[in-house]
Amino acid sequence: MIVVTLGDANGLGPEIVCRCFEGRPVSEIVLLVGAETSLEAHASERFWERVDRAETLSEKDGGVFLLVPEALEGLRVAPGKETREGGLAAGESLETACALLGRGLGDALTTCPLSKASLNAAGFAFPGHTEFLADRSGVGREKVCMHLCGPRLRVSLATTHPPLRDVPDLLTRERITDCLRLTWDFVRKLGLGRAPLAVCGLNPHAGEGGLIGREEIDVIIPAVEAAREEGISVEGPLPGDTVFHRAAGGEFDAVLAMYHDQGLAPLKLLHFHESVNVTLGLPFVRTSVGHGTGFDITGRGVVDLGSFRAAFELAATLAG
Repeated sequence: MIVVTLGDANGLGPEIVCRCFEGRPVSEIVLLVGAETSLEAHASERFWERVDRAETLSEKDGGVFLLVPEALEGLRVAPGKETREGGLAAGESLETACALLGRGLGDALTTCPLSKASLNAAGFAFPGHTEFLADRSGVGREKVCMHLCGPRLRVSLATTHPPLRDVPDLLTRERITDCLRLTWDFVRKLGLGRAPLAVCGLNPHAGEGGLIGREEIDVIIPAVEAAREEGISVEGPLPGDTVFHRAAGGEFDAVLAMYHDQGLAPLKLLHFHESVNVTLGLPFVRTSVGHGTGFDITGRGVVDLGSFRAAFELAATLAG
């Protein structure tokens, strides 16, 4: 069973789900979690079956089902608007999904986008999905790694959503080695691992031997050496302005970037409509679309479905 959270009730998630599943046979058991009103705002026909308990789905062979958290019954939706109710839907859906997966009810989780501002306005004090899932699963934020992948480029992040001024202090040898370990395991699950991983430097030109900062010498190089001792094939630190070109050409199976925009700007340049966000290190498979809520285009029928389809297919593949 693949659990799918609808994300922000006013964003692209419900629309994408309707367009992907409406009028199509579904061989897997797909459990949607979210506000029914958000689906009704976009669906031309009812393609889901309401259930009160996920346990009842063990008797099903396939199809799309919907579990509505109690707090979301009759939720007022305003597609395309950033509201507290939209954030409430995202948070309550995630809480419910985490509880289900924690009880072994589900093989994987695919999440639709949420608004960080609306999520926090609704009382969920998290900067994003990655941190929410890390905390609720009991793993902790330091033991998961945010990863985005596309057909040519795969990128992990040593830090997720902190202010840029905080990044150098968050980079530790242990953190970088943990991310390399998780990334190496992931690329091998994808059937890769023939090419090495690459590690970005934090500073321009990877520090120029200490002339432009010492983070490479004091933190990144020792972490890379520790990873190699564990049998991980890895090169770096390498300058961030050239390493992604090399990786896209097949020289590296994945790149570990030091901060959010360093890694995701090149990834989204190449794979904006087909990238998949994967949280590495959770006790369950989690994939997500690689884009945001898209309030400005919600309900207009113009959203590209490629990222959600890729995320759903990858979740099913990784779940076996």
